[in-house]
Amino acid sequence: MNSTPSHPERAARLVFAAGVCAALHVGKLPPAIATLREALGMSLVEAGFLLSLVQAAGMAAGIAFGVLADAMGLRRSMLAGLALLAASSALGALAPGVPMLLALRAAEGFGFLMVVLPAPGLIRRLVQAQRLPRMLGLWGTYMPLGAALGLLAGPLWIATFGWRSWWLALGLLSGLMGLALWRGVAEAAAPATQAASGVMPRLRRTLGASGPWLVATSFALYSSQWLAVIGFLPVIYAGAGVGAAATAALTALAAAVNMIGNLGAGRLLQRGVEPPRLLATGFVVMALAAAAAFAGSDGAGLPPTLRYLAVLTFSMTGGMVPATLFAVAMRVAPGEDTVSSTVGWMQQWSAFGQFAGPPIAAWLAARAGGWHWTGWATGTASLLGVLLAAQLARRLRG
Repeated sequence: MNSTPSHPERAARLVFAAGVCAALHVGKLPPAIATLREALGMSLVEAGFLLSLVQAAGMAAGIAFGVLADAMGLRRSMLAGLALLAASSALGALAPGVPMLLALRAAEGFGFLMVVLPAPGLIRRLVQAQRLPRMLGLWGTYMPLGAALGLLAGPLWIATFGWRSWWLALGLLSGLMGLALWRGVAEAAAPATQAASGVMPRLRRTLGASGPWLVATSFALYSSQWLAVIGFLPVIYAGAGVGAAATAALTALAAAVNMIGNLGAGRLLQRGVEPPRLLATGFVVMALAAAAAFAGSDGAGLPPTLRYLAVLTFSMTGGMVPATLFAVAMRVAPGEDTVSSTVGWMQQWSAFGQFAGPPIAAWLAARAGGWHWTGWATGTASLLGVLLAAQLARRLRG
């Protein structure tokens, strides 16, 4: 029997830790791309799809999981997801070639979705209303923190023990995290209105409202940029002759500073700053920083140090976007009983962005013979994000 936690906020932090554990499975791959390409004969485009396949489940059925997670139970969904991550990662350590690894990567995507999609709703039920913006800001850091840990520890582990043991270790970690969640977090009761509403009515109301579409497409525009840039940094630096240890540290730092933006957005929202202003600021700075970071990657432009500072600015300021969107999703959901489905729809589009971004970046790099077109792609996405922020401002005023 699981023990009921004595402090709800402590339980909410366990939920956050489970999200970080799931995000490690996204961050575990970039340090292994070079090794996998050599060991399995993988092309750069195949590596891009392997990087993004973890998001295939969310891209295909995010909103369905958002609705069904309530029927299944938010805690129970997270436990099942951690178990699936553990099994898929352990089996991936035995994969003889690219096809099996791709299939198991897709299975990890289902596990990832089952963990991270119910988490905001569970946090919302565990913590007091006045603490919710700050906790959602913390929750927004689960992806950059998990990715940073994977990017930092992965190269050292792979160099010492090999990529297969890296997959096995993260499978074991997911199993242990599932045990901790089972013992430390009780299933929080759903609001009465949510329990009384059926699956299909919730789906129709969510998809029939403009708010869920605005936050969902905004998240896709953010996530496609972030994973494309951060996910391929190890490849870019390795191609430039940077050593493995330095590449790991530089990439991990670039992922980690995203947390500053997430936490800062949570505090600013708590102080009353309007969400559209935070979204527009995040997208504008991402566009300018990406332009500075990649304009000189073909041999001209800013010195390498300044280009790396631009990458840090891109990731840090961009971190304001996901934390703000999680908070806005609570406000634009058509009703109390559609919060999870709204977050699920947002996650579905976020997954689509993460699925599409890395292969597009790889394709552009292959066509251009370098990464100097990347800034144009991210700038276009950011411009669309600013336009959606203006639409959200009108929606929130209405």
